[in-house]
Amino acid sequence: MTGWVLHVDLDQFVAAVEVLRRPELHGRPVVVGGDGDPAKRGVVSTASYEARAYGVHSGQPLRVAARKCPDAVFLPVDFAAYEQASALVMSAVRETGAVVEVLGWDEAFLALDTDDPEAAARDVQRRVRTATGLDCTVGIGDNRLRAKLATGFGKPAGVFRLTRSNWAEVVGGRPTDALWGVGAKTAKRLAAHGLHTVAELAAADPQELAAAFGPATGPWLVRLAHGEDDTPVTGAPYVARSLSKETTFQTDLDDWADVRREVLALAAQVADAVVAQDRAVGRVVVKVRYVPFTTRTHGHRLDAPTTDPATVERAALAALAEFGQDRAVRLLGVRAEFAATE
Repeated sequence: MTGWVLHVDLDQFVAAVEVLRRPELHGRPVVVGGDGDPAKRGVVSTASYEARAYGVHSGQPLRVAARKCPDAVFLPVDFAAYEQASALVMSAVRETGAVVEVLGWDEAFLALDTDDPEAAARDVQRRVRTATGLDCTVGIGDNRLRAKLATGFGKPAGVFRLTRSNWAEVVGGRPTDALWGVGAKTAKRLAAHGLHTVAELAAADPQELAAAFGPATGPWLVRLAHGEDDTPVTGAPYVARSLSKETTFQTDLDDWADVRREVLALAAQVADAVVAQDRAVGRVVVKVRYVPFTTRTHGHRLDAPTTDPATVERAALAALAEFGQDRAVRLLGVRAEFAATE
């Protein structure tokens, strides 16, 4: 038998959970975010496929979503319900006997040996639907990277196989930010070097990219464009790499003294959670969303990992000092990133 990696991704997970709780919403555009009131400030956490057809997407202001899709049903975020549904999904997936690596609420990698990976994928879909009523898409790959990207070609509720043999044909013409691990900023830098597609990146000289992106990152980008990934699927329990708190203000903060006070309050909440988990923090990041909707982040790396609340709060203020103070603020967030040794 051959070793395969499956990537299981729940379709429109949060919206789907809400529709299961309210069957009368089936087929209607559903938007989940904030406290469910589009007249207030907040952002879309997720949108059903019906809402996405109107241009609604995650991270969009609720007011914009309401303008794009005035007939949408807006619902508040219910973390407890999503955690419960996720636990049922992962329990069903583990019943396959595969090695399961949970990536979050709605996705996981499976490593298994089989001569028929499509049958294994359909079995996973059946188990998840039986246990929860939810649909999922399954990507099949000969490594994690290819399985992850394969999922996007199978949505919704489908199965797609992506391997070395069809990688260039399927992915080669895609923009570089289609690759898992390449964001908009990196794609922009690659474009500045004349590299716009995955195929162009795959044909690039690793040493030239090393000079531009660093000795490790440059060659890694080329390997990524070839679909290479030797990272194993591990059954170790999922452990969050960070924890965060953020607040959207219904009235803009014009006084930076108020901004500082709110950041300290958020940092204190984050610090309390850090102490409760007893996991050392290595970096603190502050997020500021200016009016009307421009978001910036700055981070402060600690001299040594710590769980000390006062140190976390000081680091948050140090990160805040990097921001311009000439604009009103509508959202603030503080994130504690756990030390790599954890």
